[in-house]
Amino acid sequence: MGTVSKALSLLGFFGHTRSAIGLSDFARLSGMNKATVYRMLSELQAQGFVEQVGGDRAYRLGPEVLRLAALRELATPMLAVSREVLQRLCDATGETAHVSIVQGTRLNALAHTYATRHATRVMMDDAEVLPFHATASGLAVLAFAPEALRSEVLAAPLPRFTPKTVTEPERLADLLRGFRARGISESVSGLEADVHAHAAPVFGAGEAPIGAIAVAAPVSRMTPAQKRIIEAELRRAARDLTLRTGGFWPADYPQPIPAEEMTS
Repeated sequence: MGTVSKALSLLGFFGHTRSAIGLSDFARLSGMNKATVYRMLSELQAQGFVEQVGGDRAYRLGPEVLRLAALRELATPMLAVSREVLQRLCDATGETAHVSIVQGTRLNALAHTYATRHATRVMMDDAEVLPFHATASGLAVLAFAPEALRSEVLAAPLPRFTPKTVTEPERLADLLRGFRARGISESVSGLEADVHAHAAPVFGAGEAPIGAIAVAAPVSRMTPAQKRIIEAELRRAARDLTLRTGGFWPADYPQPIPAEEMTS
């Protein structure tokens, strides 16, 4: 990893539960020595990507991040369009819907919408990093991703988050082949216990996945009828989001499985 990549990787440690980070914590999280981290943070601060706040002089994201985010949204209104598509998906399924985007070898949650139909629902965190192997969103991306990304992810350490997390590369490869043939991925308690999620890839201009759109529900509510509704609505939502953000929907994307062939 080059110097620029290492410096920018520091920004990935920020999140909803970690909006300000001290120098020592940056060093611990990154695995780099404190002097190197300080030098990189100084460069990022000079360019406006981070700023120091509070008496402990912790770092937080700087104004340059907001400027670039605004320019990105102006050029390709991913966030605004995603929220509109998510609301329709959420209303149609009655469950939590969310969109994530690929950034290098990371999958970052971008936006989510909650349904009001049920008192209990799956909770999300925007800007959360989603593990490829343990989430329906990640599996949807990998199923249609170029071989290079798929191989890199499966070759890396695959942590187990629950007893049902699939961590064996061979088994994951089999699952991915099935999801690609089906067009929809599925994960049951892969990241969080008692969460049943489905996802479909969102494609970019080159017909490679740039992210995924997903629906997550408690396991207890995932009936065969609900599965059929979710999969049908996901196909519509993924295609809509792909086309409205400048992507191309693959002509060979799998057709829906007939209802009589679906199993619970």
